Amino acid sequence: MVLYIWKIIELPYISTSDLIYKISFDLFLFSPKDAKIFIKKAIHNGLLILEENNKLSISVDLVFELKNWHKKRRVEILKKINYSASIAQNLDNFEKNSSNKFNILLKAFLDTATLNRAVLVTDNAIKIDTFDPNGKFIKVEVKGSQNTPYIIEISTDEKVIKHDCQDFQTKRAPNKKFCKHLAKLFLLLKEKDEKGATLILENVTKDINKWNFVS
Repeated sequence: MVLYIWKIIELPYISTSDLIYKISFDLFLFSPKDAKIFIKKAIHNGLLILEENNKLSISVDLVFELKNWHKKRRVEILKKINYSASIAQNLDNFEKNSSNKFNILLKAFLDTATLNRAVLVTDNAIKIDTFDPNGKFIKVEVKGSQNTPYIIEISTDEKVIKHDCQDFQTKRAPNKKFCKHLAKLFLLLKEKDEKGATLILENVTKDINKWNFVS
């Protein structure tokens, strides 16, 4: 709890009265009375150090833990920044290559909002169990908000796209459009085999009236 509080206040020193105020009226963790008891116990246990100027600091061990936490946070923040930059780059590349055959075909099944949501789906959320290089059959597991993964199955022989996420079931399938999971799948398939991914999209587009989008 001391470390949690220090992560928030981010000060090398603080007076006892200011810490009581912070704990009680900013963070609403304890009443002022209980905050005083908490501080006394923390001092007794060596987690808080009462300096000569009557200000409080955290122990050496907690300083070390706090520094490690800051290092981890910097790594996490950098990852998020890089990931956001990657997303922006992917969208930019998609728009710049709008005349690319794959992109033209994929955009026929998407709106801009769905494409934006698709690039936010992480690559490791899509597990391709089966991908026939000739584009005959694809089976995929998708990590979503539920414990049980979603399933995507595409068969060019049976002309069926089957998926069980709610957005696809209720909004996309009736209009023969892709949800973010299907869009993300094809973006990944393009990286693996652009020719094969394009062939599948071409197959669906050419015979769209014969294809069934089912849940």
